[in-house]
Amino acid sequence: MTDARSVFGGGVLAVTGGGSGVGEGLARYGASLDMKVAIADIDIEAARAVADDLVASGTDAIAVHTDVRDAGSVDAFFATVYDTLGPVTLAINNAGVEQFGYLWEVPAEDWQRVLDINVTGVFNGVRSVVPRMAEAGIPAHIWNLSSIGGIGAAPRQAPYIVSKHSTLALTECLKLEVEAAGYDITVAAVLPGPVVSRIFERAGGDSEAGALEREAMFKVGESAMPALEAAERIFAQAADGAFYLSTHPEMTGYLMNGRAEQLRAQSAPQLPVEA
Repeated sequence: MTDARSVFGGGVLAVTGGGSGVGEGLARYGASLDMKVAIADIDIEAARAVADDLVASGTDAIAVHTDVRDAGSVDAFFATVYDTLGPVTLAINNAGVEQFGYLWEVPAEDWQRVLDINVTGVFNGVRSVVPRMAEAGIPAHIWNLSSIGGIGAAPRQAPYIVSKHSTLALTECLKLEVEAAGYDITVAAVLPGPVVSRIFERAGGDSEAGALEREAMFKVGESAMPALEAAERIFAQAADGAFYLSTHPEMTGYLMNGRAEQLRAQSAPQLPVEA
C-alpha cells in the first residue's frame, strides 16, 4: 500500500463544496497530509469556518465563494487558487445536492438545479482546471464525486441518481481523454456510500413521497461513516492508483461487475503533446 502523504503531501488541494460533508472531510484530510487547501462553496460562511480552523492548525488555507453552476465563478475560483497557493495538484469536484420524490412530481426547476450543480458543476470544474494543470506541467489529479447511486438505482431519488450516473460517465470519459491527450493527470471517480453530511437536510422534495424518502435517508444517516474516515479511505485508494474510489467497497463491489476491467480495455489514439 502506497502512503498517501508520499503521493499528495506538499501539494495544493482545491475542493468544491468543501464547507461540509464529504468535501470538508477531504479538505481536512488533505491538510493532515501537509497540503495547502482551497475550499470553494456557495455557503461562504461554512467554507470560511473550515478554512479558518485549518489555518489555526497551521495549514495554508483559503475559502472562496463559488457557485459551481456558473462557469465564470468556477474560473475565478481556480484563478484565485493558482495566484494564491500555486498550481493545483489535486482538484476535487465535490459540490452536490439531493432531491426526493417521485420523478413525475419533481418541479422542473428542481430537476434542473440538481443537474446544474451535480453534472454541469463538475464539467465547469474540469474545463477550468485541466488546461491549467496541463500548462503547469507537473503531475496532478482530478477526482469527481459520483456516488454509490451512480452505479445503481433507487426510487424517489431519480434526479440525484441520474446526475450521479452522468458524473460517473463524464469521469470515465475524462480519464480516457487525458490519457489520449498525453497529459500527466490522474483521474478518479469517487463513489461514496453513506457518509455524514447535511445533504439530506438540504434536499428538495416536499411531496408525500419526498417526505417518506427523506425519513428513510435520515435513518440511513444514523449509521453513516464519519467524513474524515471516508476521506482517509478515499486518499488511500487513490494513492494506490485506483480509479474507482469507494468509501464502502463491500457495497459497491458487486455493482461494478467488471466495469474497471472494461474501462482499462478501452483506449483512444494519443495525440502528440505540444511543446
